[in-house]
Amino acid sequence: MKIPLGILLPESQANKENILKHIEQNSYIITVGDRTTEKMIDFDLTPSLQIVDGIEKREKRKPPKLVNATEITVDNPPAEITPQSIDIIKKAFSMKSPIRILVTGEEDLLVLPVCIHAPEDSVVMYGQPNEGLVIVKITSEIRNKVQSLLDLME
Repeated sequence: MKIPLGILLPESQANKENILKHIEQNSYIITVGDRTTEKMIDFDLTPSLQIVDGIEKREKRKPPKLVNATEITVDNPPAEITPQSIDIIKKAFSMKSPIRILVTGEEDLLVLPVCIHAPEDSVVMYGQPNEGLVIVKITSEIRNKVQSLLDLME
């Protein structure tokens, strides 16, 4: 995941004002990663779907505080995407938001199935380590690109 799937906002520009420029009203906001989720909650932009693992740059940390969200847990080992994780992600999209998926293992690669299964009006955000925040608007183009990446990984 060295190449961002969407727009990369450098760390210094990843403030609420700049983030809002890339999110349309009533977008379904999805965050993957503890720091990204925490940042959005701090900006009063509660993500509809939050995927966290309590780890940041390989260090354990406390997950962001949970605000009125339904929490589901799933096992997903590092560098993998388990069928259970994909099922939970699909299920989360049919539930009343906000939903938090707490991953035991690692959530990094789950951004891929999220991009494939997210509703049409979604915006996915995740951190690009030491660079900034990636903002991906879900389109059929993105879905196809991500599906190709997943096919290469199998």
